[in-house]
Amino acid sequence: MRTYLCAEFKGFMVRKNILILTVLLSVLGIFNPNVSWADQHSEHEEEGGVNMKNQIFGHVNDSHSWHIFSTAEGHDAKHFSIPLPVMVYNIDAGKFDFFSSSKFEHGHASHAGYTEQQEGLKSGKLAREDGAKFFDFSITKNVLAMLIAIAFMLWLFLSIAKKYKSGQGATSAPKGIQNAVESVIQFVREQIAEPCLSKKNVKKFLPYLLTLFFFIWINNMFGLIPIFPGGASFTGNFAVTVALALIFFVIMLLSSKKGYWMHMLNPPGVPFGIKLLLVPIEIVSNLLIKPAALAIRLFANMFAGHTIILSIILLVSIFAGLAKVAGVVFLPVSIGFTIFMFCLELLVAAIQAFIFTNLAAVFLGEAVAEHDDHH
Repeated sequence: MRTYLCAEFKGFMVRKNILILTVLLSVLGIFNPNVSWADQHSEHEEEGGVNMKNQIFGHVNDSHSWHIFSTAEGHDAKHFSIPLPVMVYNIDAGKFDFFSSSKFEHGHASHAGYTEQQEGLKSGKLAREDGAKFFDFSITKNVLAMLIAIAFMLWLFLSIAKKYKSGQGATSAPKGIQNAVESVIQFVREQIAEPCLSKKNVKKFLPYLLTLFFFIWINNMFGLIPIFPGGASFTGNFAVTVALALIFFVIMLLSSKKGYWMHMLNPPGVPFGIKLLLVPIEIVSNLLIKPAALAIRLFANMFAGHTIILSIILLVSIFAGLAKVAGVVFLPVSIGFTIFMFCLELLVAAIQAFIFTNLAAVFLGEAVAEHDDHH
């Protein structure tokens, strides 16, 4: 088994995974959630107290700078953040605009006719003061978080592959992170790939399934780290999960066999009248519901986890706003619930990576199965 895993790393984790990661990088970059069509500023809510909506969406939404911390609230606040490059194509003017997000001064200023919104669901999105249409291709917080996760994955896999090439792990028991990664690879192969795919298809699709599992899991874990380079709710962004689902959808369609389409469009042994009802259901199920289920499940679970943790933490400020004593009394309760939810999110991070990868393997197994396999 260990000799096989050595070959697994040499063959799969180095060459093919770099290619798959490149595709992920390209597609997720294209599906930047900040493609905007003249979003306008929302009304500012009255000052005073804690605006939970802005605090929560300010964290889980994407942004053009990576906020580190603030020293105060209101007009006297001092914000410390990492500015990111803004790259916008102005459709009406027919040109690209390039500048640093520091020009926005944390939402208090505009630059070159652009402003960054700070409130609600549109928090982090750009808007044009003149209402012109534009596309935003900026390196945002989520894009940077993805690049950091990919860099970490490449370092992890290439360093372990180097150990296998030198003979460590193939002839002796692996140690440390190498042993942990080997266990995860074996788990994905035996518990996800092999039950859903034929022997030849396991070898074909295992690199993709392994990349998918590690990519989602590592990004989920990075999102739970409260400080840079963590803290970005990458997998809690719907545009990201939709991009992952579309990548799977394209792979599934390109790999699907003739029998898959025949069973979808002309189910054998079914009366014609039933086919009129069954075929549209099968088309919608296979071409819409399956990728939508992958995208929504991952997004909803990760978004909900971050929202609950932030809500519990912000309750301290709300109680303190009513009375300082109430804030002090509620503080240990908030800390206890936050620790519990954080531990639960550590489990959810791995479970969601498993569920997404497992469903992808199941759907792939249906698409690539030969006619004899169905029987």
